Amino acid sequence: MIVDVLKASKMIQKGDVVAIPTETVYGLAADAMNAEAVKKTFQLKKRPADNPLIVHISDLDQLDSIAKTVPPAARKLADAFWPGPITLVMAKDARVPDVVTGGLGTVAVRMPDHQMALHLIRLTGPLTAPSANRSGRPSPTRVSHITEDFGNQLAILDGGDCKIGLESTVLDITSKTPKILRPGAISKEMIEKILETNVQERVGEYEEKPSSPGVKYSHYKPKARVIWISTIPDSVNNSTYYLIHSDSKEFKQTNVIGYRGNFEKMARELYDQFRTADHLAYSFIAVESLPANKISPVLSALRDRINRAAG
Repeated sequence: MIVDVLKASKMIQKGDVVAIPTETVYGLAADAMNAEAVKKTFQLKKRPADNPLIVHISDLDQLDSIAKTVPPAARKLADAFWPGPITLVMAKDARVPDVVTGGLGTVAVRMPDHQMALHLIRLTGPLTAPSANRSGRPSPTRVSHITEDFGNQLAILDGGDCKIGLESTVLDITSKTPKILRPGAISKEMIEKILETNVQERVGEYEEKPSSPGVKYSHYKPKARVIWISTIPDSVNNSTYYLIHSDSKEFKQTNVIGYRGNFEKMARELYDQFRTADHLAYSFIAVESLPANKISPVLSALRDRINRAAG
């Protein structure tokens, strides 16, 4: 069921859950201060209760009811990147229900860069909005992905296709050295430029008991087996769906998708390509190994999501 912003706000204020758009992926929105409403998102997604959620805000003033204190680093990053795809992990205010944070003493917060989402949050107050998919499946970047996972079970606020297509960068700023817990479109280098300090980035570290949203090892998985390939074969396998980026020649086969160095487009379409491969009943999704991160800010995030899908 497609609803407008006013209908969505009324439903959320009553304790219901609504699928909403952001610039990254679609989320299952619930009132962040209503523990029972938030529990519904876990039930719908079949998401483990120890996996924390991100609180979405529309105004910096809303941080006062969510974070125990707002460190200077948070304000610098908010000025630079909000609204935008970066989530900041801070000490949580006692008013935030424990179900939101998986029982942790920290809370993850971001301001989405989507006018429809911001309008909704102004009407409802802060929202939790984990990706609007069954837990572990590829995240939804268009309305059809949501109905694929949930059928007509959900009310949906249709904001069109997501412009980034990968989840936000998650940055822990609770310690002296900030640490990227999940890479996204805001890169390590972009953050270091604003904070004027070194930032750690988790590389190859995954958790089965999460300390942050999006850090479980096995995640974003299609039904097809995802594998890396270092070279593009001269002849392609009919049981394999290929995602390649470096080759300039044209492939006549419909199971070879070429991006020719456009990594932003590759990121935006990744989850849709995963789902397409499943619709077409391919056994494997072969992804060409990615180049060094310095070529594009999204490469670290792309590599992370593909690694998890292959995990």
